[in-house]
Amino acid sequence: MVHNLTRGSVLKNIIRFSAPFLLSYFLQTMYGMADLFIAGQFYGAGVISAISNGSQIMHMLTVCIVGLAMGTTVLIGKTVGAENRAQTEKVIGNSCSLFLAVSVFLTVLLLVLRKGIISAMKIPPEALTQTNLYLTICFLGIPFITAYNVIASVFRGLGDSKSPMIYTAVACIANIALDYLFMGVFKMQAEGAALATVIAQAISVFVTFGSCKKESAGLKLKRTDFMPDRQLLTDILKIGFPITAQDGFIQVSFLVITVIANRRGVEIAAAVGIVEKIICFLFLVPSSMLSAISALTAQNIGAGEYGRTKKTLLYGICISCGIGLVFAGIFQFVSAPVISLFTNDEGIVRFGAQYLKSYVFDCFFAAIHFSFSGFFCAYGLSGISFLHNAASIILLRIPGAWLASKWYPDNLMPMGCAAPAGSAFSAVICIICFFVMQKRFAKR
Repeated sequence: MVHNLTRGSVLKNIIRFSAPFLLSYFLQTMYGMADLFIAGQFYGAGVISAISNGSQIMHMLTVCIVGLAMGTTVLIGKTVGAENRAQTEKVIGNSCSLFLAVSVFLTVLLLVLRKGIISAMKIPPEALTQTNLYLTICFLGIPFITAYNVIASVFRGLGDSKSPMIYTAVACIANIALDYLFMGVFKMQAEGAALATVIAQAISVFVTFGSCKKESAGLKLKRTDFMPDRQLLTDILKIGFPITAQDGFIQVSFLVITVIANRRGVEIAAAVGIVEKIICFLFLVPSSMLSAISALTAQNIGAGEYGRTKKTLLYGICISCGIGLVFAGIFQFVSAPVISLFTNDEGIVRFGAQYLKSYVFDCFFAAIHFSFSGFFCAYGLSGISFLHNAASIILLRIPGAWLASKWYPDNLMPMGCAAPAGSAFSAVICIICFFVMQKRFAKR
């Protein structure tokens, strides 16, 4: 379970670590895509819109949990690099206590705010009832969603990206099978998709706990490890909270763009929802690279191998940017066929293809600032990531999407340009901050 990533080839380490990470993210994203794909085979725009809107809210919640758990990954990585096993056990125990409280709080809060969230989303009338059912079930399943993602963050801090991939594969298979059962056989519509997702996450958590009992890697958590340590919890939150705020802000911008789309009719709302799912899939590369860079950099910082941290960042940027360019080129030709996999509605396919062809360029620019964000996070400078994302969202993403919807009401391609413009702005800020950071470290 514990893998030391401070030795050997930096390039080989980042490939070995990020490949299972990428596959794990791919399988996790398959949840939402499977929901939409299967819903499109049995139902129309109303149910598709309900699932796309509801799953976007759940995706926002999930990425915020993952962002907060980055504090756990980084601290565990540093203790592993420093070969301090007792502190590793304490970080794991305190993380479990912290996120148990977080999951209970979020479940109660979101159930209370459910109707207000739906109202703020400006859901099309055809999708209101189904969206409400979808969110109610998913909010009740928050403890399972939180448990899975925290366990995955622990494994990755230990340098093990393969185990989370296996557990995610179990959940993915269960989710797809249950989707066909609930939506296809039992005709449960959007609530069937939500139920399938929650049950699949619960299965994954139970499988993970069973596996951990067999393979503890010498880690023996004591009751005292779960007792809250103020300094340790502060350190976890200091790293994780800015990432959560950053990811939450990004997801809010997606929700605002969704609201803009919802106001333009159910066809455009469904098209934007499908494209967002595809983009989430394509963003697996920069997202996995962010987490991989954080974990590898944290271990190297713990071991005092600072030169290896820069190499990790450089390789991460080159790999993810190269793949992003390939995606951008391919989807200029296959956007419509890919959208048509989710629905046969010609209007949805036409609008979706327009939106995807411009939006897909975000894969390249986001690869740059995602990689830097992982690097900054490992150094405890995750506030930089929040600041550059907040600036790009406020100055470019949201205003750009709104203006494009006003100036080009019959074409979604201009609206899709807002995201890559925002990411390019973020990349420039990250590069400037990196050089400032290097100059300050050189003076020490």
